[in-house]
Amino acid sequence: MASAYVILTNKDGQFRTELCDGLHPVEAHDYFFCGQRRARFVIAQLLRPVKVAIVEDGDPPLRNLVPSKFLPGFDTLEAAREELSQLVNFGTLDVRLVRIDASELDRP
Repeated sequence: MASAYVILTNKDGQFRTELCDGLHPVEAHDYFFCGQRRARFVIAQLLRPVKVAIVEDGDPPLRNLVPSKFLPGFDTLEAAREELSQLVNFGTLDVRLVRIDASELDRP
């Protein structure tokens, strides 16, 4: 399997995507809308096929495992960055991405 990149999303108060063995976080960005953080995006290198845990916030939390083959993949880090930029671009609305240190992320 050729190395690929995926974009993982954590949406505040709704769900989080957990890193697992086989996903190497390369960079992370906090997404702000009108000055409030709404989400965190992690660009991760997919080292091999994995099942990614998506955990919905709730009582009790719901955990779903999604095979990585169902995630949009990107051949290069730059292609993943371009996609992320397009995901958050809304014309003249007050939105911004703030890069954070990927070493601060929870890892397995």
